[in-house]
Amino acid sequence: MSRVFNFSAGPAAIPLEVLTKAQEELLDFRGTGMSVMEMSHRGKVFMEVAAEAEGDFRELLAIPVNYKILFLQGGGKGEFSLVPLNLLRGRAKADYVNTGHWSAGAIKEAGKYCEVSVIASSEDKNFTYIPKQAVWKPNSDAAFRHICTNETIHGVEYFWTPQIDDDVPLVADASSHILSRPMDVASYGCIYGGAQKNIGPSGLTFVIVRDDLLGGAHAFTPSVFDYTQQAANGWMLNTPPTFAVHLAGLTFKWLKAQGGLAGIEKLNTEKAKMLYRCIDDSSGFYCNKVMVDDRSRMNVPFFLGQDSLNAKFLEGAHNAGLAGLKGHKVIGGIRASIYNAMPIDGVKALTEFMQDFARRNG
Repeated sequence: MSRVFNFSAGPAAIPLEVLTKAQEELLDFRGTGMSVMEMSHRGKVFMEVAAEAEGDFRELLAIPVNYKILFLQGGGKGEFSLVPLNLLRGRAKADYVNTGHWSAGAIKEAGKYCEVSVIASSEDKNFTYIPKQAVWKPNSDAAFRHICTNETIHGVEYFWTPQIDDDVPLVADASSHILSRPMDVASYGCIYGGAQKNIGPSGLTFVIVRDDLLGGAHAFTPSVFDYTQQAANGWMLNTPPTFAVHLAGLTFKWLKAQGGLAGIEKLNTEKAKMLYRCIDDSSGFYCNKVMVDDRSRMNVPFFLGQDSLNAKFLEGAHNAGLAGLKGHKVIGGIRASIYNAMPIDGVKALTEFMQDFARRNG
């Protein structure tokens, strides 16, 4: 069976070169006679793998030296709890901006641990835009200020970094666009996310946290989810997901070979323009409802003029080798996730299918 073009939102496509390399090394990793999945996470060979992965991640994102990198477990959704547990540091309030389903999930979870102040929201227009900073109502006494920089379901993305003149650290759930373009890490106190979009397989979570925010975790925070304890133990207080870390490391090296984040951003921009152009030029057969300036480059939800055609569209796409296009149940429709690993040929194949489908069904 030939490989399909996988447009799934996550777990998502992994670069073919990465999968091939992992396959080659699966039974005998670096001459050890065993798989990387079988060896001790504290052994010399895996410690080298871990150090390379962390170093390449730091290099790709230009992460300053005063930030710790943690490779943990629990996913982005787990971090909805772990962020307040680690970053409230004795305070009672946190600011959140609500731009869609995942922001709302983070807000609900944080409400278990503190008073949540929703300082801006785009719910009034069904989460089809990012509220401008001018309308935010921030609190200077908040422990932190949280945003979701890309919403996979509603398809909105921040292309600017909030800059507010106070000492409240900015926290970002960057699960679904991390490593798709350069990011000013120094403008954030903490950046976190699941790996299963642009980094590797599910089961791995990344946390980038500034040193001065460590040390104040709530007393009932589990030790393995205490950023300070994990930082002190090189994120190996417990056994990490070793194979996922290895695949992440291979992905980082693949990204460096693509010209780093500047190189991959150029490709991602081209892919997104191609798909949105196809939607916008369809004379209403397809529709994307997001404000143009806030359209995600990673997740493109769109709708057919007739919902009755959705099943036929998905069946035709499947037969054409285009997988994972069913829209999320929250909003329905169609969704194409075009992360780093999606080649431009995949987007070309999708747009050609869309144009042909519109001609045959318009």
